[in-house]
Amino acid sequence: MNLSLLKKLLPGLIPLLIFILADEIWGTKVGLYVALGSGVTEFLFYFIKDKIIDKFILLDTGLLLLLGGVSIALENDLFFKIKPALIEGILLLIIAFSLWGPKNLIMAMSQRYIGEIQFDSEQEKMMRNNMLAMFWITAIHILLVVLSALYMSKEAWFFISGGLFYIIFAAYFAFLWIKNRIRNRHFKQEEWFPVVNNDGRIVGKAPRSICHDGKSRLLHPVVHLHLFNSSGGLFLQKRAMTKDIQPGKWDTSVGGHISPGETVEIALFREANEELGLKYFKPQFIGNYIWESPRERELVNSFSATTEEFPVINKDEIDDGRFWSRDEIRRSLGKDIFTPNFEHEYKMLISSPAFSRPSR
Repeated sequence: MNLSLLKKLLPGLIPLLIFILADEIWGTKVGLYVALGSGVTEFLFYFIKDKIIDKFILLDTGLLLLLGGVSIALENDLFFKIKPALIEGILLLIIAFSLWGPKNLIMAMSQRYIGEIQFDSEQEKMMRNNMLAMFWITAIHILLVVLSALYMSKEAWFFISGGLFYIIFAAYFAFLWIKNRIRNRHFKQEEWFPVVNNDGRIVGKAPRSICHDGKSRLLHPVVHLHLFNSSGGLFLQKRAMTKDIQPGKWDTSVGGHISPGETVEIALFREANEELGLKYFKPQFIGNYIWESPRERELVNSFSATTEEFPVINKDEIDDGRFWSRDEIRRSLGKDIFTPNFEHEYKMLISSPAFSRPSR
């Protein structure tokens, strides 16, 4: 739920707003005719322009006709005054069903405007919080409309049923905008990662602290390189003790996050150069998979390569590094020497063409 969705709901309220203005100038009967004319015109406009039947405009115009007609017939405008509360009551039921029912109706209704979209867990949480706020704002406004219709002047009802509704929402969205500005300023100095879906398509970005907080579960892409020498030895790096994940464990030759705007290949060569000083190698793609740990979710893009150069480790990135024989690795598996991620990926590596080379 965001400001764009609210904007899409506003056209359906235009007949009501026009009636309120026309009623003040020409009276209830003329105001009703003018409002009905505006509702029909608006419905035809969207039908011709977008080839859609806007059910919200139909609902609003229909209720306007029904309650306005009852009010004129009984010479009592109370029925008409509670119309905004009835409209919002329907909206309240839709929000409640979306929050606590089996299907998010708000999302289904908004698909025609915003297309097929995917939300990660953090975005779903934000959407739910906004929907909950909208539920309580709407519920309170319904109560105020009913009270103003029963006990307040026409001028007070005019303000409460019309302008106050938008003022409240404007204040809420202003609060959200200020909150997000403060939040983004806090994250501005952080490293940011792309956020992807299970197929690797980028759907957003997020700061490192959010991706690694163990709660958001935002899927972000990384690259791994398994580096062999001519004898079949596999280079492993010892992670720096300053790392926030698996410090001090032996790990894949090269590993790092993809930065926003980078391709997988560019990130692979950048990380290889930063960590081991490597510039010239021919990577072979092994595969990709989703790795989940208590801290994060990664889409791992795994590669292998063979080099005649001895890697020059970057002490700012890793504590140590050397080539391991296959027997050494096999004897050390399951002893808390390697990262769990490496032990998982090593099983993939065993069946890859790069591993068919004999080890000496």
